[in-house]
This record gives sequence, structure tokens and C-alpha cells, in this order.
Amino acid sequence: MEALETSKSVFAAEILDPFINIFEKHINRNAFCINEQFYSYRTLALIISGIRKSLRQHNLLHKYVGILANDDIETYASIIAVWLEGGSYVPLHPMQPAARNNEIIEQADLSVVLSSDNSLSFNGCTTIKTRNLISEEVNLNPVECPDESPAYMLFTSGSTGKPKGVPITRGNIGTFIRSFWKVGFEINESDRCLQCFDLTFDVSVQSYLVPLTRGACTYTIPHNQIKYSYVYGLLEDHKLTFGAMAPSMIRYLRPYFSEINAPDMRYCILTAEASPVDLVTEWSACIPNAEIYDFYGPTEATIYCTYYRFSRNGFNKHFNGMLSVGKPMIGINAIITDDDYHLLGPGEKGQLCISGRQLTPGYWKNQEKTAQAFFEMNINSRSERFYKTGDLCIMDEWGDILYGGRLDYQVKIQGYRIELGEIEYHARQFLQGGNAVASTYENKSGVTEIVLFVEDKETDPEIISSYLKSTLPYYMVPSKFVFRETFPLNNNGKIDRIKLKESI
Repeated sequence: MEALETSKSVFAAEILDPFINIFEKHINRNAFCINEQFYSYRTLALIISGIRKSLRQHNLLHKYVGILANDDIETYASIIAVWLEGGSYVPLHPMQPAARNNEIIEQADLSVVLSSDNSLSFNGCTTIKTRNLISEEVNLNPVECPDESPAYMLFTSGSTGKPKGVPITRGNIGTFIRSFWKVGFEINESDRCLQCFDLTFDVSVQSYLVPLTRGACTYTIPHNQIKYSYVYGLLEDHKLTFGAMAPSMIRYLRPYFSEINAPDMRYCILTAEASPVDLVTEWSACIPNAEIYDFYGPTEATIYCTYYRFSRNGFNKHFNGMLSVGKPMIGINAIITDDDYHLLGPGEKGQLCISGRQLTPGYWKNQEKTAQAFFEMNINSRSERFYKTGDLCIMDEWGDILYGGRLDYQVKIQGYRIELGEIEYHARQFLQGGNAVASTYENKSGVTEIVLFVEDKETDPEIISSYLKSTLPYYMVPSKFVFRETFPLNNNGKIDRIKLKESI
């Protein structure tokens, strides 16, 4: 494993210092294009400074602050303001059920929420309304804060029915950005960069930090727009040059491939889920001058940890039609193990495990879950801490990793890693103990969606759907419901999930 450079504060060196330098150098250039309105680096800095003034009385050093994740300049300014004050942020999605946001607020011990929506308030929290908080003077001087301090915490799906927190330190994200640049991307102030991910999803962090630390302009997607069609418009109208996208979104663009011609795109990252080789090959014709990369990484390892460059004219490694996720980024070690943590050799299928400075310290206030997901192993006479990804993979003799699917009941929907058990938990709550099994299927466009099997007589699925919409994020609500009077059982007396899925 190649060693990373050392630094007093990798977060300051890779994120805060570059952003401050960019402001000084490109003060009048556009930092964001949000809903077709442009905002300069000067405007962004003045809003950041105004929000900092309101935050000063709350002593945020090393503390978590909630941020309502709207698509507006105040929300992005809030992130930077919290970081400059020595705090870290927890995004709360405005379209998620209030019960879920309140659960996150309670788990994260939030006492302050920054909100650009003046109509919303949050249980037990001081809400700072960020709309129109603009300073007359710029203050970007950061509060000194060590890399061990948290930078943000994302809450992912949990099998117990409650979301689980994944804290990412300043050192984690600073190390990631440093490693990301070593892949070879060259972004500057003339680039136009796509940010199409919700701020509750970790790829959003890469999507806004890359342009902000290079003086480029970030183009976002309004919440009330259809994502794939809006991206189509941005590619055509604003000639984007860099962007990370999920393959499922590109699938929705597939009917329009013959009309899409984006020669200005220089780099395209595919991420958040497995990338079908045939889809990537077709998409490559739409962006004829772009370097295309397949990036892989769990939230616990800070956004990405491996990557593979797509070859336009040569052979592309794949497994079951899915593009290889490539080799580890600098500073990451990847191994394949069996169930007993024995190292497997080239061509042997097992669980992908990741180590390196990008690993989260562990799950928030959940030592049991942390102990289950992380382990120590001696590699080259040195003890390393590894994260068990839960992904079934093969490493070939050249060190490239081939993705073979999940080992557990987690799935990827719109890039989000979802515990099917969480959906089942809430469905059983509604059914008052009745049985329910969540699974996945492919719709007519080839996009993965969720199906819920209910052990009951046929009833109105809208009733169950309405309840689930009140307790789960939109991307976790099943799009199909199948009713069975009794569930089939396998030889072990357990519900036969395979037969259920075959019956769709």
C-alpha cells in the first residue's frame, strides 16, 4: 500500500485552504448555478460569513449541527460556515418524513438546525433561519480544529427500523480529497461541474468539494425537477465538463441517447451502484471526449475507495456484465476474505474488505454494530483495521476487483444502500405483526425498484404505501406490492425469498 503524504491538518490543506485561496483569486467567478440562477464566490463568501455570525453564540467546536438539505445557496454556505466554526453537519432532507428527521435529531443530539426554509421548525432544536443572513464583510478565517474531529455524519438504513449514523472525520474527508486528485483529474476555474445527488448521500460531498476547491462552478438539481431530464438540459444548455452520476439515472436517459451529444464533458464518474458494461458503452458515445471512470465505495470508507477507467476501444474487465470497480485509491488497502477472515487468492470469490485512513471511526453510539463491521488483521507484519463491505467480489491476478453483488439483504436503490429489513420492520408495524418480505425487481427500463410481499389477502396497496411514505424516505417506499395468503418455506422452514421473487 502506497503511503500518503503527512500534513498537520489534511482537512485544512486539502479543503479549507484551497477554498479560501480560490475566493481570493476568483472572487467574481461563479461558484454555483442553482435553478438557473448564478452565485459568485463573493456572494457565497458573504452568506457564509453571515451564517457564521449567527452560529458564534452556540460554541460549535467539535459539535454536530443539523442542516436542512435544500437546493439553495444558503444550504451550501451553511456547510462551509459550520466547518469554519469547527463543527460538523448532519443533513436533514426536507422531503423525508418528519418522524425520520426527528429520529436523526434525537440520535445525533442536535441542538441547532440551520434552515433556509422559514416555515419549518424542529423538535427540541434552535432553528437558525439562514435566508437573508448575508454579511457586509467576508470572514473565512477558520477555527483551528484537529483532523480527528467530525466533519459530517450521514444516517443510512438500519435493519432494526432506525437509521444508523456514520460519522466521517475531517481527516477522513481530507484524505479522500487528496487521494481523489491523485487519480489524475485536472479541474480548474473554467470547468462546469454537476452536483445531482441529495446532500444526505455521500457522493454529494465529492460533487460540491471538487469544484469549490478548484474555482469551478457547481450546477445543482432542484428538488422539484425530474433528475434525469434536468441533467439532460444542463448537459445541453450549459455544456458541463465534469460530473458524477448513478447508472440508474443514465438508464432513464437511454431512450434519448440518439439525441444527446455532449462533447464538452471531459470527465464522467459512474458510481453508487454497479455499472453495466453495455450501458456504459452506449453512454460513452453521448460524451465522446470524456474519460469515464467507475468508482466504488461504501459510506463507511468515505465516498470512494476503488476506481476503474473505462476503455473506449479496448477490453473492459467485467463480471456478470458489470464493469470492474478496479484497484484501490492511494492510501486504501483492499483484500478478499472468506467467512473466517482468511485471505483469498486471485480468482477466488469472497467478501471485499477495506482499510485505510478513510475509514470511519465506527457507527454513532453503536459499539455492537461497529464490532460486527470492523476487524483487525496483520498485513505485511502490520496490524490494519478493516471494514467488511458486505460485497461479494473477486480480485484478479492484476489486482482489479470484480463486483459480484451483495452478501446480505442490503440493496442499492438510486445509489442509497438500503437494509430491506428496515422496510419489513415498518411494514410489520402497520400490519400489527403480520408478515412482510421486501425484495427487488427490475422495471421495464431495467432500473432496480423495491417490491413488498405481504402475507395477507388482497387489499388496497395504497393504504400500506401511504403509511410507509409517512415513515420512510421516498427511495425506500416499494413501487410494487404482491399479496400472498401464505409464504412458501424452504427446507429449513424459513421463508423462501427466492420463490417469492420468482413469483413476481
